[in-house]
Amino acid sequence: MNDLNQLFEQIARDELFINTLETKGHDSKDFHDVAVWGLKAALRRAYEAGAQSTAKGK
Repeated sequence: MNDLNQLFEQIARDELFINTLETKGHDSKDFHDVAVWGLKAALRRAYEAGAQSTAKGK
C-alpha cells in the first residue's frame, strides 16, 4: 500500500471510524453512515496533509 492510501486509511479510521477502505463486496461493509462533522474533519485533515506536502516540495 502506498503512502497516500495509508494516509487515507488513517484519516478514515480516526475521523470516520471506518477500519478499511478496501472493497469487501457487501453493502453493509462497503457503505457507511458518517456524521457531517466527521466528514468535515476528514476533509480538513486531507487538505492539511496536501498543503504540508506541497510546502515540503513533494
